[in-house]
Amino acid sequence: MLRLYFIIVIISLAITPSPSHTVVQSYSLIVAQDTMPARWEISGYIKNMQTLLFFNNAYPDFQQFKLVDTFLQDNLVHNRINVKWLPNSRFTVFAELRNRLFFGDLVRGTPGYADRVDNANNDYFDLSWVLVNDNGFVLHTMLDRLYAEYTAGNWEVRVGRQRINWGISTVWNPNDIFNAFAFTDFDYEERPGSDALRVRYYTGVASSLELAVKAFDHWDEAVMAGLWKFNRSEYDFQVLAGLSRGDLTLGGGWAGSIKDVGFKGEFTWFKPVLNDGADAFAATGGLDYAFNNSLYLQGGYLYNSLGAINAPITGLFNFSLSAKNLYPYRHAVFAQAAYPFTPLLNGGIALIYSPIDIHALFVNPTATLSIMDNWTLDMVGQLVFNTQEKSYTSPIQAIFVRLKFNY
Repeated sequence: MLRLYFIIVIISLAITPSPSHTVVQSYSLIVAQDTMPARWEISGYIKNMQTLLFFNNAYPDFQQFKLVDTFLQDNLVHNRINVKWLPNSRFTVFAELRNRLFFGDLVRGTPGYADRVDNANNDYFDLSWVLVNDNGFVLHTMLDRLYAEYTAGNWEVRVGRQRINWGISTVWNPNDIFNAFAFTDFDYEERPGSDALRVRYYTGVASSLELAVKAFDHWDEAVMAGLWKFNRSEYDFQVLAGLSRGDLTLGGGWAGSIKDVGFKGEFTWFKPVLNDGADAFAATGGLDYAFNNSLYLQGGYLYNSLGAINAPITGLFNFSLSAKNLYPYRHAVFAQAAYPFTPLLNGGIALIYSPIDIHALFVNPTATLSIMDNWTLDMVGQLVFNTQEKSYTSPIQAIFVRLKFNY
């Protein structure tokens, strides 16, 4: 009953007749309410991504996946619609719909592919639907944002499916206990959301107190915590404490600079209090610097106490992701370089190396070309390497070509 009531309240706020059958950037109503007229804002994108996968015997028994080749081709057509409704100066309602059409070799060859897609990124409420699942085609739609926001003076209150972004670092975020994300999932720019209540009070220009509670049925599923942000000596600091899926959670982070070099990091300790698990500790730190010629360099390190020291590289794409397990290995070193070769062409490469028994290495070259206004073409590579029988091999390579139009 609670779930049904929650959904009815939020959807009733978000739904109102469409002004026309065409997509517009901004729509204004002539009804004055509070200090500003109500208005609509609609934006989004549509993109098509081709994926080429080369497995090179990464999975010796391909029959379990019903795959007969080590080369696979996949397609993803992805449309996103972001709707914002501002009935007055204090209230804002957000609804963001993610529509995806999957088809190709991997879809046809993977049992239960539609169920995997449908279960991913959902939270307490099931706000996703499989519309088509037939003959290697899966059409899936999902509301990954649906929340109302109220602001008054220094107060801000949000309720519904939202992104609670407590992370500071660029690659790994141990402080992101509500909705962790994986660096390898580059095609989900918005990142996952949580069905939650969040209350924030701004105590200054760069300081605030925040309380967030995720919807739950049992205490061992609960995620609730408080966050304090403040500024000292030109550094932004934060401290968090709470309960995360049965673990007492304490953490913190910082962001500042050492002369002209950016310096940021965060850490979180997890102590089981409602389960029999082991203590966990995750910490990351990083430096970044932009040269006068626009060359950008970044480096960082992650320690994950739950990470493996001897596990196959294939675990990089199917490990159990959470704030206390952000990468499948105990140690990870990150390095990245990016450079705008022309005003329209940007390129870069990122490396993640794990100094463990298999010497796991993830290589991520990227290139982005601006074709015209609102149109971009991306080429992304994901290659993994590890030692096998005393030689360095690359069991998996992936190439992604993505065309995107923003409106």
